[in-house]
Amino acid sequence: MNTVNDFESLYNQYKVLVYNVALHYVQNCEDAEEITQDVFVQVYHSMHKFENNSTFKTWIYRISINKSLDFIKHKKSKKRFFVFGQRSDSEKELQNISSFEHPGIAMEHQEDAAILLKTINELTENQRTAFILSKLDGLSNPEIATIMDVSISSVESLIFRAKSTLKEKLSQQFENYRKKK
Repeated sequence: MNTVNDFESLYNQYKVLVYNVALHYVQNCEDAEEITQDVFVQVYHSMHKFENNSTFKTWIYRISINKSLDFIKHKKSKKRFFVFGQRSDSEKELQNISSFEHPGIAMEHQEDAAILLKTINELTENQRTAFILSKLDGLSNPEIATIMDVSISSVESLIFRAKSTLKEKLSQQFENYRKKK
């Protein structure tokens, strides 16, 4: 895979997948677009290193997840830095990502979705990744194991713990939410 046409074909085939993965993580359309661009810049510069140990889809998933997690870490470090007196260039960077209005969620469910997304973001990185790939992207456990480079039983455990944590935290969140109404 050395030509621009091959890259263009790869881009057209996977751009929606990459964007959706990023959107699941950052819950901001502009940030997801930025991550998508970063992913494909890395794919373009790394295509010669691809060794066929996995599929392009798996490879691109890994890059997308890593770029999304790096983006979140970078954003959190900027927020922490702001607390200590440095003002951000962009007020958008200081917004809470859980206030995102996801384009696929009906208006009447936006508030519930915001609580769910905020709670998903509180999971550990591995639990969040396994949960997103399983429940939001609909991948099988073997596919997730390949993408995350862990065993299938690890994926099962991560998803189980993610669901247990979400169930516990969401029951508390919605109980508090109901008390406010």
